[in-house]
Amino acid sequence: MRLLLVNPNTTASMTRDIEANARAVASATTLVEAVNPVDGPASIESDDDEHRCLPNLLAELTKAHARDVGRPDASIIACFGDPGLELARTLVDGPVLGIAQAAMHAAALAAGDFSVVTSMSATVPRAWELAKAYTPSQCLGVYACDIPVLTIDSDPETIGPIGDLCAGALESDGSRAIVLGCAAMAKFAVPLTRRLGVPVVDGVVAATVLAESMVRLINRG
Repeated sequence: MRLLLVNPNTTASMTRDIEANARAVASATTLVEAVNPVDGPASIESDDDEHRCLPNLLAELTKAHARDVGRPDASIIACFGDPGLELARTLVDGPVLGIAQAAMHAAALAAGDFSVVTSMSATVPRAWELAKAYTPSQCLGVYACDIPVLTIDSDPETIGPIGDLCAGALESDGSRAIVLGCAAMAKFAVPLTRRLGVPVVDGVVAATVLAESMVRLINRG
């Protein structure tokens, strides 16, 4: 099985982390490939960034699915806004997952309800929009740490204030899980789960596990 993860921004260090987090949970026989476009926003922190990333994101997906060899069995859009998700599903064969949809469904199934902790305040309306569409009653709150995505990506010390915000969200909402609303936060999921004592769900990991399951489901015959 081959999984393709597309980071819609141009920051290669984020793409490497996305690939590492996916490989950490993928089956030994699954080939994991992560790519990013060379043109577009360096990070995605607003609706405008999402719109600007779309042409190159879709180009990376369609290019990979046009291969004669090494065509993905499933693809993942590794941005919490799930940009272009519905359109991508009409353009390529096989499952296409968004990390927000995967994380929210996983948290709802694992814990019943959840709070989202995302990066910038400008992304909060989009997170609420997706939560209402994917899990209409399970998302109890959305909170922004207002730390830029590239800072989260490069500075491991940001786990401190992000963890504090997660703890505050759990207390305020009475929720039973946290969804991390930024692909750059993926590396914090395991230590924050230990710290907080509740599931802390990262969309890259959730989408990887679900994508493998979807491929097995549709190919079982």
